[in-house]
Amino acid sequence: MPDYRRSLGFTFLEGTKLRWEDLFREREEIAPAPYFKSYPQAPQVPLPRVRPPAADLFEVLARRRSERIYARRTLTLEELSLLLWAAQGVTARAGRYLLRTAPSAGALYPIETYLSAHRVEGLEPGLYHLEIETWSLAQLSRGNFGPEIKEAALGQGFCETAAAVFVWSAVPRRTMAKYGSRGLRYIFLDAGHLCQNMLLAAEALKLAACPVGAFLDEALNEIFGLDGEEETVIYLATVGHPGR
Repeated sequence: MPDYRRSLGFTFLEGTKLRWEDLFREREEIAPAPYFKSYPQAPQVPLPRVRPPAADLFEVLARRRSERIYARRTLTLEELSLLLWAAQGVTARAGRYLLRTAPSAGALYPIETYLSAHRVEGLEPGLYHLEIETWSLAQLSRGNFGPEIKEAALGQGFCETAAAVFVWSAVPRRTMAKYGSRGLRYIFLDAGHLCQNMLLAAEALKLAACPVGAFLDEALNEIFGLDGEEETVIYLATVGHPGR
């Protein structure tokens, strides 16, 4: 059996460890990426103002489960806006930085949020990008992409039957320009923070949601028009009304 220490994963772990001597070395130079990504030429759908419901955090934590069975009901645009806000909503400004509901290394927020909308009131089925600065959705493509998302997610049927699929991509330069290769670790941590926020918000709204890590990276990159190098899909989550 191949040894764990010979794996690519172990190489990544070792290569991104931080040691005292690293603090005194000249860091690799990586050109930064813009703080935001935007699609200004795409049709824009304004998102409703968020009005969070009253919910007991510890009860929500105790109830949360990964749910994969969804009813055919639609999400409201208000519910979708609240889920998006829970993941990446702006809560304060610190100079040029927009602080959000989830933490991020250096407040750099290298994660971009995309959406495959299947059944959302007031939203045409299609692919969208969350525009943080204007709190709106940029419509990238029209149509039902559920079958394509399902296929890219290794045939997991709930990725097609969900009312919507959140698709999170990473822009590595945004974090690595400051933190070097170590920053790649922070990017995956950031994705986990915002996904959990969305999952808890879904539970508070009595919706069903499930994180997804099994997918064909390049297939999803192609669906959303990403090059897989400067920006690449790293995480998914499905959401809808519970089917049981």
